[in-house]
Order: sequence, then C-alpha cells, then structure tokens
Amino acid sequence: MTAKRLLTWTATLLALAAAEQPEAPSPVAAPMRDLPWGQLNFMQTTDTHGWHAGHLQEAQYSADWGDYISFAERMREKADGLGADVLLIDTGDRIEGNGLYDSTTPKGKYLYDIVKEQDIDVICTGNHELYQTDAADREYDATVPNFKGNYLASNLDYIKPKTGEQVPMAQRYRKFTTKNQGIRIVAFGFLFDFTGNANNTVVQPVEKTIKEKWFQDAIREDVDLFVVIGHVTLNGPEYKAIFKAIRSQKWDTPIQFFGGHSHIRNYAKYDSKAYGLQAGRYMETIGWMSIDGISGKGKKGDPKELASMSFKRRYIDNNLFGYYYHTGLNETTFSTEHGKNVSKQIHAARKAENLDELYGCAPKDLWLNRAPYPSNDSLVTWLETEVIPVIAVKEDRKDVPRLALTNTGAMRFDIFKGAFTRDTTYIVSPFVSKFLYIKEVPYKSAKQVLKIINSGGDVFAFSDLEASSLAPPEQIAIKSATIAPSTPNQNSYQAGSQSPLMSSSSTPDLIPGYTTKDAAGDDGDDTLHAPISFYPIPNVVQSAIAMPAEGDPEKVDLVFIDFIKPWVLLALRFAGQIYGEQDVETYTEETMTERMVDWIRENWKQDC
Repeated sequence: MTAKRLLTWTATLLALAAAEQPEAPSPVAAPMRDLPWGQLNFMQTTDTHGWHAGHLQEAQYSADWGDYISFAERMREKADGLGADVLLIDTGDRIEGNGLYDSTTPKGKYLYDIVKEQDIDVICTGNHELYQTDAADREYDATVPNFKGNYLASNLDYIKPKTGEQVPMAQRYRKFTTKNQGIRIVAFGFLFDFTGNANNTVVQPVEKTIKEKWFQDAIREDVDLFVVIGHVTLNGPEYKAIFKAIRSQKWDTPIQFFGGHSHIRNYAKYDSKAYGLQAGRYMETIGWMSIDGISGKGKKGDPKELASMSFKRRYIDNNLFGYYYHTGLNETTFSTEHGKNVSKQIHAARKAENLDELYGCAPKDLWLNRAPYPSNDSLVTWLETEVIPVIAVKEDRKDVPRLALTNTGAMRFDIFKGAFTRDTTYIVSPFVSKFLYIKEVPYKSAKQVLKIINSGGDVFAFSDLEASSLAPPEQIAIKSATIAPSTPNQNSYQAGSQSPLMSSSSTPDLIPGYTTKDAAGDDGDDTLHAPISFYPIPNVVQSAIAMPAEGDPEKVDLVFIDFIKPWVLLALRFAGQIYGEQDVETYTEETMTERMVDWIRENWKQDC
C-alpha cells in the first residue's frame, strides 16, 4: 500500500454510521492501514471483561459484540472468496469489569448467552473466571458447553461440587483441519501459573503440564501448525517453556501463540517460524494475524508447498468505521441479521439492568494512567485524598487514628466528565472488595507498610506474592518498557477522550489512541493515532485519617482492602510486627464500590 493510500481519509470512501448500541457515539474518520491477508488468518479477543456493549463514551471503540459477530461473518465470507481461512480466538478474562456482567444476579445472567453467539474456534480461561467459586462454576456449567470441542484447558482442572471429583475443566487440546486450505492444526489452551484461584479449581504449573504424556503425544502429531492460546503474557516463562518443549520434537513446524492478561497490544518473535500476538483489552482491539507459506496437505490432500513463510499482524480498533473499511462494505450492507440480533440482545440486557441510571455527574475527567500521580487529574489521587478518607469509616471507631490502604488495581478505568451511571460504577470499580482492619498497630510499623509494598523488594522475593500485581495489569508491561525503552512491548496508553472526535475538515487531526511499538515495528495499528502519555502509579495508596493535629499517634487502626491482606501481613512482619489471620477483622460490611457510589451520590449531585 502506498503512503498516499495510507493517508487517504477514508471518510471520502465509506458511509459513516452509528454503532448498534443507541447510547454509543458514532465512529469517526481516520487514516487506515489495510489488513494483510494470508492462507490462514486469525482474529483475537482477550481481556474483554464484560465490555461486550462496546465503549459508550469513546467513539473509536464503540462497536459491540453484535458488530464483531457481523465483522467475523463478513471476513469469513471474504476468506471463502479468496480460498483462505479465518479462525477466531479468545484468551480469557471475559468477566468482571462492566455492568453487563457485574450488575446482575447471578453475575453474568445475560453475558454467557451473548458471548456464545460468536463462533470462536479456540477459547480458554483467564484468571478472572477463577477468583470466585461461583464464577468458576458458571465457567464449567455454561461457557465450556457453549463452546464444546473448542474450549481448551491444558493445565486447568475443576472440582465437581457434589462429588469432589477433580476433572479437566475442558479438553486438553484440539486437533482439526481448516475449511479452505486444509491446514492441519493442533491447538492448546493454557493459563499462566496462577495461584489466586478459588478452591474448586486447580491450576497446574505449565512446567509440570508439558511433561505429561498427553502433551508429549500431542506435540509429536503430524500437523502443519501448532496454535498455542493462553491467558499468558507473550514474553512470560510459561510460553518460553512451551516453545522449548514443542521445538524439542518439531524443530521446523510453525507455531502461533496468542496471549493475554497484561492488557496491552503486543507481538513476539520466538524464532523464524514461531510468533505471538496479544490483542489488548476491554473490546478496544481485535487482533489480526495472518500466516502465509504454510506447507499443508491442501483440502484434497494434495501437497501445497510454498516457498517461504510470513507472519503479519494488525491491531484493529473496535468501531464500525474500521469494520466497514476492512470489509469494503457500508452501513447498508455490513451488518448481518445474526449480528443485529445480538446487538438487540445486548441493548435489552442493559435496559433490564437499568445500567443508564444516573448516580451523579463527574465534574472533570479523571485518568487512571493518563495523568501524573499525584495530580488533580489523577483518578488515584482523587481516590486517595477525597474518597477513601470519607468511606473508610467504622462508626464505633471513627475517631481512632487510622491508615487506610487500597491497591490501585482495584480501579480499572478512567472517569469521564459527565454522567456517572450504574454502568460506570462497575467499569471503574467492579470488585466485591471490603475493608478489613487490624486494631491498634504501632504507628512506627504501620507507616512502613505502604513503602514496603510499593517497593516490591526482597520481602516478597521468597513468597508467591508479586507486589506489582496490585497495580492495574497494563502497567506491568508498559512500566517495564518505560524502564527499558529498547524492549519490544511498548504502547502509548489507551485511546479515548471525551473531546469531540468528529471533524468537518478533509484532513482532521489524528485521534488520540494506541501508537504501538512491538517486535515487528510501529506499523501494527490499523488506525493512525496521536500518541497518549502513560504515567506510572504506585501499587498501593494510603489515606491518613483522623490523625492528631500535632505529632504522631502511638497506635493506629490499619485499614485495608481485603484483596491485599497477604501483602499487608507480610509487610507488617518485615516491619517487626507479627500478625496473623486471627488479628484481622471486618471493618465494613459494604464493599468499597458500594461506599464509593454513596460518595458520588452525595458529592456529584450537580446537573449533567
């Protein structure tokens, strides 16, 4: 594609249409890059976290799951015309993070039926499906049968509640042949070495799994391609071990990895015939991967030897404008009946749960990572200085000096100026975390806890506790890239603002968004964007409440979110105070999210 073609504003070529959800903003014109097509092409979602209605305040991610279904069906039609194949991948964390999942009783009341409408070829579990016992039950009882034969659980078991029997969550691997090219594939579905799962599941370490007979037999299969999907970061030790194991038996067979968990767009090269793709988070991105030059048997068994292999990727912004561009269709011709019906299903679910109910009106944008911390525009600063001091209160101890801690990963998204709704609540703070406390901790020790956890130093080196996991997931990868700029997985952080994105100019300014630099360069994003800055935030923040006007207190109540209890106990031990489970008590019966809503109702009453 020529530079002139690349920079042509596609508004002159395609009709512009609103997203299927009526509340969503219309997508906008932007300069685009074409998708590279190969014999075999993949579309990936990961870490969608319930955002299946799309982004209702961000035009560039405003397509919903129904639109994605239409897109997949149109791309498969296009592939049939080309004699190529398109496979769909999802690598987990489909739940927790949006009202479409979190607002319902039981959770996911509508979501599982919505997700199953997409024809996904290989799908696996994320860690969020396993934190709560009931969520793991629903995964086994709903998602696994919804994708029977395509759901893979290579290192995950489930414990049946009635019998106590430990069984594979789903089948360990899948062998199949593609429709048009006849490419023979063995696929696996892994989870990283996760230890925070509920007690009705068992996650086996990857290093142990790859020694099992079924895996060793599978990697000896005569196939044209191995596909390894997983809720695993592309550069993590788990994928390095799997790559090494496959290469020990098949030194030349192509391998395609798909990752997740760290919420970034990313790409990795393992060798000249092994690559990995990761498609970001929150339905912002559809990952596109194409492979050419696979030496397959062909649909009728005839050898199809091609001269050389190529692996190419794109990160597709999830909006209708891009979907029209990549399919060559428009508002009239793009949507399939199936896709439109699923969009209606999503809309009905949102209405049934009253997700547009107004709780308050945010007076300004508050950014999780796009503003420096501390600053007046930082969501973390707002939480630390305005919210926690008001909501971390136990009536019978409200006058007792206290230090209240919460991990920044409890906050999952930005707050935009304007309507703060029931849906926004779950988007910003989806978890069921409650406040715990330890009474009357010596202040000289309590005040060290924040520093110890944020340093993430030697105190955690010999435990299973990674202090960095207390921050938002995307920070782990991006922060490491900031420290070492030559590393491949760099992103300018997530696109989106509430400033108008439409323009009447024939050459409008670039929309702020992902400007990804990965192992293949800086041309992976399908849409050209203006970059957005990313600012690091601490693992944990602290509010000092009811402290004496002068001097330090002798003792304080140490208050903290229940999720961080193991880190707090270990940090206290390092600070010279030995406390155990018996010393920890409930501070509030309400969740932090419920108390935050009370704060918003009281403090953001103004008319939007």
